[in-house]
Amino acid sequence: MARYIRLYGLSRTIAKVRAHYHMNRVYSQTSSLPVPAGPTRKHVGILGCGKFAYANVAYYVRRHFGAVIRGVMDTDLNKAISLAQRYQADYYTTNADDVLNDPHIDLIYIVSNHASHAEYAIAAIRKGKAVHIEKPHVVNADQLIRLCAAINEHNGRVRLGFNRPESPLGLLLKQQMDAQAGPAMINWFVAGHAITPGHWYFAEEEGGRILGNLCHWIDFTLRLIPVASRYPVQIIPTRAQRSDCDISVSYLFGDGSIATITFSAKGHTFEGVRETLNVHKGNLLAQLTDFQRLRLDIGPVVCHRRLWFRDHGHRRSILDSYLMRGDKSKHETVAMIRETGWLMLKTREALETTTVITVTANFSR
Repeated sequence: MARYIRLYGLSRTIAKVRAHYHMNRVYSQTSSLPVPAGPTRKHVGILGCGKFAYANVAYYVRRHFGAVIRGVMDTDLNKAISLAQRYQADYYTTNADDVLNDPHIDLIYIVSNHASHAEYAIAAIRKGKAVHIEKPHVVNADQLIRLCAAINEHNGRVRLGFNRPESPLGLLLKQQMDAQAGPAMINWFVAGHAITPGHWYFAEEEGGRILGNLCHWIDFTLRLIPVASRYPVQIIPTRAQRSDCDISVSYLFGDGSIATITFSAKGHTFEGVRETLNVHKGNLLAQLTDFQRLRLDIGPVVCHRRLWFRDHGHRRSILDSYLMRGDKSKHETVAMIRETGWLMLKTREALETTTVITVTANFSR
C-alpha cells in the first residue's frame, strides 16, 4: 500500500483499491433502474463500468465537476450498480440505448469492450452527443471508415483516450522535440502485464494486445513526428511465437525519423506498466521514465523534471473531454483519428503476418 501511495498519491491509491472491490461486488437487484423523467443538471453518460471507468473516468469527472453523471451502462448489472451508487448517477442499465437515447445526456465516455467502442461512438455522434472514446477507437478498417464518416457528416465532437500525449512530461517532451530540426531517433521499451491466454483481449474481434495495449505507444510516437514529415511510413515487425507478446516494431518515417517500440509481456510487474523512452533529435537528448522523470540534454544544458507521482495523462485527457462540449479547441481532428487508427491497424497486420508494410499519406498500402 505504501509503495503505491509513493507512486500514485493517496487519493489515487484509494480509488484503485476501491476499483478492485468494485469488480467483485454482487447485488440482489436483477433489473436496471429506469431512466428518470424531468429536468436534471446531470448530463454525462458512461458506457462500460469496469475498473478503468470506476477508478479514472468517473473518479475524475466527479472530483472536478461534481455529481454530473446521469446514466451508466454495463452488460454486467453488478458493475453498473456499483459505479452508479459510488458516483451518484441517476440510473444504471444493461442497455446502451438507454444512455444513447437520453436527451439530457450531451457527453458520453465510452469505456466498454474494444469491439464496441466505434459502434457506440457512431451512434452517439449521430444523436449529437460529444464523445470520449477510450483506446482503441477502432478494431478494423470498416469501423475507422464509418467513424470518420459519421464525424464529418454530423460535425462530431470527439476525443480519443490516448492519455500519454496529455501527460505533463509528454507535453514538455513534445514541445522540446518540436523546437529541434531534422529527423528523430525514438526508442521505447515497455514491460507490460502478463495476461492469461484466455483473456478477452485476445479474442479476434477485440483486436488483441496490439490494438488494446501497443496502441498507446503507436499513437504517441506518431504525434511526436511533425505532420508534414510522417509519410510514407514503413512498418518493420519482429515478433516471437505470439504476435501479441514479446514483440518489437520499427517505423521509418518520411523525413528519415526512426522509431522502435519493444513490448515485453512476461511476469507480473508490481508497479504496473513500466516504460522508458529515449529520444535524440537535433541537439536534444531526452529520457522519459514511467512518466514521472524526464531528463533533457539540450547542447550543454541539462534539465531534470520529476513529478511527485506518476502522471500518464489520464486526468487531463478525461477533463479535456468534458470541456470539449463547449470548446472546439479540445476536439480531435478527423485527420488524426484516421491517421492513428490506420497506423495501429497496419501495425497489427504487419506483426501478425511478419510482413514489412508501407503506409502512404492517402492510407493505401
